[in-house]
Amino acid sequence: MVNFIIFCCLAVMIVVMSILAVTAKKILRAATYLLFVLIGTAGLYLLLNYHFLAAVQVSVYAGGIVVLFIFAIFLTSNKGEMVETHNIRRIIYGVLTSVAGIALAGFVLLKHRFLYSGNATVEGDTEINMKMIGTALMGTEKYQYLLPFEVLSVLLLACIIGGILIARKK
Repeated sequence: MVNFIIFCCLAVMIVVMSILAVTAKKILRAATYLLFVLIGTAGLYLLLNYHFLAAVQVSVYAGGIVVLFIFAIFLTSNKGEMVETHNIRRIIYGVLTSVAGIALAGFVLLKHRFLYSGNATVEGDTEINMKMIGTALMGTEKYQYLLPFEVLSVLLLACIIGGILIARKK
């Protein structure tokens, strides 16, 4: 029962902060709301006993990516700059698309039966072995991810260099 209450609180927080992130007038506030969404997602991972994934969520996404977004916001926008408001037609299309997405997700949830009795992680009995995760992330064999990990680091370095070049031009 306590897990259900925590799940509901996290779900409400994620939904509210997501709505605030896309409707905020100031772009820096939108990035802050995105940070809270990512922290709430890490809380959901903790409920599923995915402690490693929760730590990665907080350190990489909430820590690194949001800081990179804020860095880009500070480099490319003026202080106190407000986001333009859209005309009513775009707002209606956005609402219709959101309702269609909610209807599709509801249809899938109601149409399929999900069985959790055989999944030990949902019941909270076991956790994935950290050695297996480390080997999968840093291995060089088939189904191991060292090369994509290094490519991602080069991509982030290129983004930082691009940000510095944009800042120097101003």
